[in-house]
Amino acid sequence: MTATVKIAIGGIVAIVLAILTGVLLMQRALDAPVDVPEGGLAFTIEPGAAFGPIANRLEAEGVISSALALKLLARVTGVAGSVHAGEYQIEPGATPRALLDQFTSGDVRLYSFTIIEGWAHWELLAALHADDNVVATMSSEDWPRLLDEVGAETDWPEGLFLPETYRFPANTTDRSVLKQAYALMQSTLAEEWPERAPDTPVDTPYEALVLASIIEKETARADERERIAGVFARRLARRMRLQTDPTVIYGIGPDFNGNLTRRDLRTDTPYNTYRRHGLPPTPIAMPGRAAIRAALNPADGTELYFVATGLGDGSHKFSTTKDEHDAAVREYLERLRNNGR
Repeated sequence: MTATVKIAIGGIVAIVLAILTGVLLMQRALDAPVDVPEGGLAFTIEPGAAFGPIANRLEAEGVISSALALKLLARVTGVAGSVHAGEYQIEPGATPRALLDQFTSGDVRLYSFTIIEGWAHWELLAALHADDNVVATMSSEDWPRLLDEVGAETDWPEGLFLPETYRFPANTTDRSVLKQAYALMQSTLAEEWPERAPDTPVDTPYEALVLASIIEKETARADERERIAGVFARRLARRMRLQTDPTVIYGIGPDFNGNLTRRDLRTDTPYNTYRRHGLPPTPIAMPGRAAIRAALNPADGTELYFVATGLGDGSHKFSTTKDEHDAAVREYLERLRNNGR
């Protein structure tokens, strides 16, 4: 073997070793854990951002050790142009290789918003607009248009949005969250309606929402929902007025000052169930799944009345006769007086 050949072979070996070393170093860089705080790091990719500057910024901020390795991986795999804009949460233990998958799959950071059982629609909209991660696009005048967009059969929003926790990326609009909540309420009704008891006092899913909303406002106790539904079912069957304070309060509206007066109970509105028979024309709050299930499955029994016990645990005392109920009311008022209220 001539000296020239030996030199050529040595050069080739050196080149191969250099390439293998480079590949090894690149692999190590791509599989090394990122350097982020213990709680993770929020990293935002702006719309239209090219991948090269994104990788450079990750290296400049000390998150990864080699922007070049990440850019080469993106180019070789053909995903450099598939990065999604948004806010990402980079977790400890992630690798640059995993980051590329996260950015190209659009696995953005999600925020949560919870609709509380018993909220009225104006409380729901106010809470959405108080959330920093929700973009406000609606006013109270925009409800009919939103309901038209989702195909609702009513232009009144009350009761149509299921109390639940919803997750979404930053800068999601109020409309988007509400559409999620409306869709989930519709699917919930579709699941619960076929399971209704034969003696349920409602004829349509919307009437179920109306009754469920009253139950929701009357009690937060799981052990009382179906029992209260039973009282209302029997009163409706006997053509007795429901005589429930929450409907009267809803008829007063957002300006209710917390003091329900005799005058309020005598003032006729579509929601005054002391003055009118049957269910009110719309729900009076956002009912949860448990209240909907109770409305569709009222408990058997003979009780026609209930009143708060005043024990501080949200419980009620149920009665079959008016005399029993009057005695329970007196007991409740006496307990309030003894408690200095």
